[in-house]
Amino acid sequence: MRVSTDIGGTFTDLVAINKDGSIVFEKSNTTPADFEQGVIDVLKKSSVDFKEIESFVHGTTVIINALTERKGAKTALITTKGFRDVIEIARCNRPDLFNIYFKKPSLFVERYLRCEVSERMNYKGEVVEPVCKEDVKKAVEYLKKEDVKAIAICFLHSYANNSHELEVAKYIRELWGDIYVTCSFEITREWREYERSTTTVLNGYVMPIAAEYIDKLEQKLEENKISALKYIMQSNGGSASFNFAKKTPINMIESGPVA
Repeated sequence: MRVSTDIGGTFTDLVAINKDGSIVFEKSNTTPADFEQGVIDVLKKSSVDFKEIESFVHGTTVIINALTERKGAKTALITTKGFRDVIEIARCNRPDLFNIYFKKPSLFVERYLRCEVSERMNYKGEVVEPVCKEDVKKAVEYLKKEDVKAIAICFLHSYANNSHELEVAKYIRELWGDIYVTCSFEITREWREYERSTTTVLNGYVMPIAAEYIDKLEQKLEENKISALKYIMQSNGGSASFNFAKKTPINMIESGPVA
């Protein structure tokens, strides 16, 4: 049996396909204070045999809600020296050209949480300047004092060579084991720095929320002895394992609508 659930603002929906091709569908009230409980409620209400579930796919609006409501984690950006303002400069275009009152959307990472590190790759991915670990250490010490929960790393031309991002991420985890770290090359190989920086920051911003949510959901499923393969819907219409979804939650931004 294959089971799919989706959490909506009012109802949590379920659709299941039995081995004989018959379809089961059910809905129950969404439980905002404890979303995963709504999933268990609709599973029980549907009367599906938990032991028969081979595949479980889940769609959720938790990520898009966290972004639109700006309820993500306090996030910092570590980037190449001289490029801390890339995400603020953006593309310099005006979506509403003749609106003299137009203002850019407020950023998810304020300037005081953007740290620079001396390092440099050229566009071919060749090392021009090695990573200055002292800069990384100072950044970590500073961000600890600022009580940051997640760090996004985006270096110049890391799409061509990700070794510096890997090196810095490893060093950060050695210095600060329980911090959430996102490298840009893990999220997108886009060659434009603004696009990569922004996407990486957003991934870090929702990473703690996604991890907590998915962990709670998995725990509830295990408590109910549902040992099926577990997946989360992605924005592209595909699905990813729970563990992978926790590392790249930005890919879940359209999970609910797509599901």
